[in-house]
Amino acid sequence: MARFRGLTWDHPRGRLALERAAATATDVARERLIDWDAQPLEGFEASPIEELAARYDVIVLDHPHLGDAIAAGAVRPLDTLFPAEFLAEVSRGAVGPSAASYTLEGRLWALPLDAATQVAVSVPELVPTSPRTWAEVADLATVAPVALSLAGPHAFLTFASLCVALGSEPSVVPGAGFIDPVVGERALAMLTGIARTLPPGTADLNPIGLLERMRRERDIAHIPLVYGYVNYASGPDPLRFDDAPGVGIATRRGSTIGGTGIAISTRCDPDAALIAHLAGLLDSEVQRTRIPADAGQPSLRSAWTDDAVNSSLGDFYRRTIATIEESWVRPRVAGYIPFQAAASAVLREAILRGRPGAVDHVNDLFDRLAAVPERSIR
Repeated sequence: MARFRGLTWDHPRGRLALERAAATATDVARERLIDWDAQPLEGFEASPIEELAARYDVIVLDHPHLGDAIAAGAVRPLDTLFPAEFLAEVSRGAVGPSAASYTLEGRLWALPLDAATQVAVSVPELVPTSPRTWAEVADLATVAPVALSLAGPHAFLTFASLCVALGSEPSVVPGAGFIDPVVGERALAMLTGIARTLPPGTADLNPIGLLERMRRERDIAHIPLVYGYVNYASGPDPLRFDDAPGVGIATRRGSTIGGTGIAISTRCDPDAALIAHLAGLLDSEVQRTRIPADAGQPSLRSAWTDDAVNSSLGDFYRRTIATIEESWVRPRVAGYIPFQAAASAVLREAILRGRPGAVDHVNDLFDRLAAVPERSIR
């Protein structure tokens, strides 16, 4: 049995690189250093982060979990464990706000291992050129099967990103609503219009399900916003990934950053071997070679811009880097994860069935985070 236990998400992109790196990692006694368990990405929303931190030494998480994790005292600030020079180098080198998303009050709480954001994806033979604006997306939806990512939290994330593209960043501090009501209603109307012609069954598919169906069945021609998975940019029948659309050709591309970071729980007493092993995953050469080779999605900008990395992956990184560089970071406040789930359910109903009052409802849910305990959100 290894000295440390880690938890990641159950997809080749989430676990393969970690498992292969762990296969040769040992502690000072030459014993196995770390074993990795994996659970579905949705499992992190079903299990409170403090419960996971009580069972695992190292946790791969998404930045919105930090609010609950820090409030519960479940994770360690990394400046107490890693050299300051190393953390500064990681922060400088991470693509987009990958490192910034794990930074609160000037302290880094997780190493940005994997970088991802919502981008556009097309079946190349059906959509030779990706729409550059949301108006072009709406036009395409009248002549080709265009899907939206709406399952689980993704109706909310798609809505938030469109609000960003419309020029209004959502609030990250509860108290004054989540989004300007006028902008929110405009974004909702745009999504509702596109949703009238969704390919059957697509509203229930998570990003992996959408991309699997898109590659296999070719009955989805285009998705304007879905979290990018490099795994679908190569191999048989690859998909083409492009920057997300803007409202205008020269305007900001609305997108909400995702990806994952490596946090160390407060139950863990890391030794020098574990610290060196985790730091090694952020080494520029490892990020450029081993992470992509093991189905991972690197977090360093130097890997995203590398010719060799891009050449075998349909230029996935080069074609989407502009989007991730200007992507939006979600709130990191206690109770955010259940808020996101509740708000997404409200918005999905509005987008698919035209239910009124959705924007006001979302604003109210967000403001309740300031005073209502996390598990009371409905």
